[in-house]
Amino acid sequence: MRPTPPEGAVLGARVGDGGTTFSLWAPRATRVELALIDESGTQSNHDLIAGAGGVWTAFVPDVEAGQRYGFRVDGTWDPPSGQRFNPARLLLDPYARAITGGVDYSGPITDHTAESNYDLDPTDSAGSVPLSVVVADSEPPTPLARPLVLSELSVYEAHVRGFTRSHPAVPEHLRGTYAGLAYPAVIDYLVELGITAIELLPVHHYVSEPFIVGRGLVNYWGYNTLGFFAPHAPYASAGTNGEQVAEFKAMVSALHDAGIAVILDVVYNHTGEGGHEGPTLCFRGIDHGAYYRLTDDQRNDYDVTGCGNAVDTANPAVLKLVLDSLRYWVTDMGVDGFRFDLATTLIRDAHHHVDQQHPFKQAIAADPVLADKVMIAEPWDMGPYGYQVGRWGVGWTEWNDRFRGFTRDFWRGATGGVQELATRLSGSSDIFDHSGRPVTASLNFITAHDGFTLRDLTTYNLKHNEANAEHNRDGADDNRSDNHGYEGETDDPAINAARQRTARNMMATLLLSAGVPMITAGDEFGRTQSGNNNAYCQDSPLSWVHWNIDAGWEPQHELTRSLLALRREHPLLRPEQWRRHGEVTTADGHRLGRSPVAWFTELGVEMTTDAWHDQGRRTLGLYLSDASTGLLVIFHAGAAPIEVSLPGAPWAEGYQLITHTGETHELPRKRLSPGATVDLPARTVAIFAADVRTSPRRVPVSPDTPTDTEA
Repeated sequence: MRPTPPEGAVLGARVGDGGTTFSLWAPRATRVELALIDESGTQSNHDLIAGAGGVWTAFVPDVEAGQRYGFRVDGTWDPPSGQRFNPARLLLDPYARAITGGVDYSGPITDHTAESNYDLDPTDSAGSVPLSVVVADSEPPTPLARPLVLSELSVYEAHVRGFTRSHPAVPEHLRGTYAGLAYPAVIDYLVELGITAIELLPVHHYVSEPFIVGRGLVNYWGYNTLGFFAPHAPYASAGTNGEQVAEFKAMVSALHDAGIAVILDVVYNHTGEGGHEGPTLCFRGIDHGAYYRLTDDQRNDYDVTGCGNAVDTANPAVLKLVLDSLRYWVTDMGVDGFRFDLATTLIRDAHHHVDQQHPFKQAIAADPVLADKVMIAEPWDMGPYGYQVGRWGVGWTEWNDRFRGFTRDFWRGATGGVQELATRLSGSSDIFDHSGRPVTASLNFITAHDGFTLRDLTTYNLKHNEANAEHNRDGADDNRSDNHGYEGETDDPAINAARQRTARNMMATLLLSAGVPMITAGDEFGRTQSGNNNAYCQDSPLSWVHWNIDAGWEPQHELTRSLLALRREHPLLRPEQWRRHGEVTTADGHRLGRSPVAWFTELGVEMTTDAWHDQGRRTLGLYLSDASTGLLVIFHAGAAPIEVSLPGAPWAEGYQLITHTGETHELPRKRLSPGATVDLPARTVAIFAADVRTSPRRVPVSPDTPTDTEA
């Protein structure tokens, strides 16, 4: 056991009257020096004083915001005990609010020699590593005007740089920056589309892995964090000596002013230092065995992330680092929630076992700053029992990979029957309907940054990752995609029409399902990565969003916009609680003769047991209603057209087509009577408004019959 910081300990650099206080948790260090670096690179060193709980502190007069600094931490060099102290390494502050400079990958950035991972290298790393920057407190961003309601979220996953790097309306000097994302034309687009929350790929300051740099590429996605408090400096347009903090806050304010919540994709499961053979830039040099999970022999990292190391949240001081970071991004930086990358790593105990009662989850639930924020788990990691989908409990929303896999399979004809379709449309009750969890526990998605884009799902059967310089060995092989008979882009109008129709069908399935939907930026108008399903190292036009919509993909954009509007308008499509069979009633308790949810065959009658077990069935009608409104959605994945009868009384007194995924002319726009038939084209989703009775129907009565008799 190592000492932990006292209750309420404030770490990092804090500007006060007359100077700045620097505090660092280094429980096994024998000496800690603060190195202040001026513009010429000259260092001025100050010793910190050891205090309670392994916290070293010093107040340095006249140090102001903008000062660059680092730490040198001395102690025992003993890799077999998890101690790799090397004072020749200039280290970042784990609590640094801003980071400037980069990594010279040919410089002395490892703590060991080239000959052995266990022999100390005494060469000074100054000049080859990034530096921390002192940042003073400032006003937080403008908050959202109204409280966030989880069921109202329509999440849009976007990359700060890639989203605006090619945007024609954004001034060139702002493209790819926080200011570019806050530009009015960009925010107007998100509002018009109907987005209520933007989920940003990692914005914590990150670095590239040496092996990627060696191939002449960079880490583009950002899942290689180095600073848990610092906005990624290269995304700032105005400077990196603290200006990135102000620019990030201005971006959050602009999004909030437009009613758009900001969710951060955060990577607390590992850091950019990799395994012990990698660079020593911060945590490893402060205390390798304290910050990282190690194997039983303490010599090597216990890696459950696939990234070389795993942050050890079983250590209370490291857990404090994570929680302090989360609170900082909420209170100071104004964000509204988090998506936790490889979240299972964060709930492993001291023996590396998964613990759903982990102090990490308990602390979030009990924290008044964090308890009401959006918490989204990627509910797996690479370690034993890492797959934890459905187990995160109340207060958590989870990435639902079962929804992703099924939706892809259903529209490529690789499933039997419609039972699972109904389950996924209803919020995946088989996974989440337990322990008091709401429908919003499921985050539904079909694509994300990792994998094919929606367009590429319809265009490629095989990955095409040659640009990654890994001989196409990287990336997933199980894509569940369908190239519609030709691999890659084509001029064949029939193939293109079929691909675009499938993309519309998948988007409709996503936005008409209960739960929280997530759209990947550009999927609403057919963005392609040319078949690359692992573009993590592609900071290039391959990954950037292109704003010129290709011919034939305009209907995809219009459908997405109209369905998001329909979702906003109709609470029926975004329930907070699970739908149960029963009878819809008026506010004063009168029954209206219809159920809030029902499932129909193409004959206009409710599904029977035999219909549910028919493995050849490719058509399903979903009926939803409350006391005042009704919707009928028909999903038809068959390869041939089908005649569909619309349900009669008491389900509706008439129907009106709202939208569909086919060609414009394929379905009638006139009002349809109950029991009317509609010729539904092959592979189509159609949405009808159902005119429903809003008051009980009265029947002729004799003088002796009560006047409130209902039909």
